[in-house]
Amino acid sequence: MTDVGEEAEDASVSTEDLQKSEDELEAELEAELAELEEGEEDEPAAEAETSSPELDTEPAAEPEPQPEPEPEPEPEVEQGGYQIDPERVEDLLWDLELVLLEADVAQEVARELRDEMERRLPRIRVDAKSEVPQAVESELTSAIRSLLEGRSFKFDEWLLTEDERPLTVMFVGVNGTGKTTTIARVAHRMKELGFSSVLAAGDTYRAGAIEQLKQHGDKLGVRVVNHEPGSDAAAVAFDAIDHAESRKKDLVLVDTAGRMQTDSNLMDELAKIDRVADPDLTIFVGDSLAGNDAIEQAKEFDKAVGVDASVLTKVDTDAKGGAALSIAHAVGKPVAYLGVGEGYDDLIPFDPDWMIERIFE
Repeated sequence: MTDVGEEAEDASVSTEDLQKSEDELEAELEAELAELEEGEEDEPAAEAETSSPELDTEPAAEPEPQPEPEPEPEPEVEQGGYQIDPERVEDLLWDLELVLLEADVAQEVARELRDEMERRLPRIRVDAKSEVPQAVESELTSAIRSLLEGRSFKFDEWLLTEDERPLTVMFVGVNGTGKTTTIARVAHRMKELGFSSVLAAGDTYRAGAIEQLKQHGDKLGVRVVNHEPGSDAAAVAFDAIDHAESRKKDLVLVDTAGRMQTDSNLMDELAKIDRVADPDLTIFVGDSLAGNDAIEQAKEFDKAVGVDASVLTKVDTDAKGGAALSIAHAVGKPVAYLGVGEGYDDLIPFDPDWMIERIFE
């Protein structure tokens, strides 16, 4: 009985304690709530400070838009409804380069024309696909004409505009190019135009060259000044100029020994003739069939004595005219005449259009 009473007493105590604890907790909670309410009334700014930054922060200024880069201008195109497919351009360029190479145009010149056509082809517009070949040929003709612009020397006009008399013209080049024959043709042409000439047989290394020039002189009725084979070529030129001055002649045409551009001794002698004769014009005579060799020859003669213009021979045997085109462009000197046959009259002024027609034949 005693144990049961004690347990009941303990239970009673525990219940009272629990009740007390609950009352205390409730009082503490009410006090904390009261403090919180007072804090909200006393510190309204704090609430504002802790408000959402999105509400209080002004939106950042948007960066000013950058101007868009101007698009590259489209190439000008010809009027029409059909334009060459860009995928076809490369094939056309290859075909054009092949045509030029088959026409004996030097590779360097053919590549330059190809690059020019690469720029031109995208501009072409035609009314029908069938018109493309004609349009391409027209553009290629224009490109070649541009390539040859300024490459023509009007010898006849030059002679008319020069007041000094006599005028001395020296012809240089290697053996076998037709240099002596070219001199005779120029003398014939000048005679037809009413100008008088004297020929200087300056190729003293070959007796045959002196005789050849004398025969031309006899046929043309033109005086030839010559010395014995092996004599000083500069002295021959000097005497020819002296004769022309005393006889009031218009021109002195000086022949020189054909020499390879790599022969330094002969090139030095040529420089001596140049100093003595002091020519008003120096003409390089090149074989149009020699191709790149003729180009290198012209450049070396230009270094030695200064070339003013060229005459291209054997153009009639240059089937397509491409070799003459290459020399005319690559040498960088204007072309005065083209040799197109064996007769005295077969010397024509250089005409780019005539050469272009040959290429497209």
